[in-house]
Amino acid sequence: MKDWQNVAQVKWECKYHIVFITKYRKKMLYGKEGKRIGEILQELCRYKRIGILEGHVMPDYMHMCLSIPPKFSISMTIGYIKGKSAIKINREILGHKRQFTGLHFWAPGHCVSTIGLDEAAIREYVKAKKN
Repeated sequence: MKDWQNVAQVKWECKYHIVFITKYRKKMLYGKEGKRIGEILQELCRYKRIGILEGHVMPDYMHMCLSIPPKFSISMTIGYIKGKSAIKINREILGHKRQFTGLHFWAPGHCVSTIGLDEAAIREYVKAKKN
């Protein structure tokens, strides 16, 4: 229980391995754009007090290990991160100023697995994707 966190009367440890892909597998997540997308995701997670344990961006998909407070469901958290980041990416990186209807960045759906006793193995897997 050394890594567990406290909120009022609750002790918790909710860690997830999440994978997002870009719409049509566009190779948008590299260079300056990839760095800015990483910063956007960090801002959004910090706002909701979601901890980013590990993360790595490939040209067309992204791995993240997140520590999500128990008051948020995983689907609500993913919807928040994908929705808000898509709006910011369309505004700041792709240059769309207004109309967001029909503009997508992330593909629908996501892959999520809980990190239980194999946390070290999952973290190593995410780190190994850098190579």
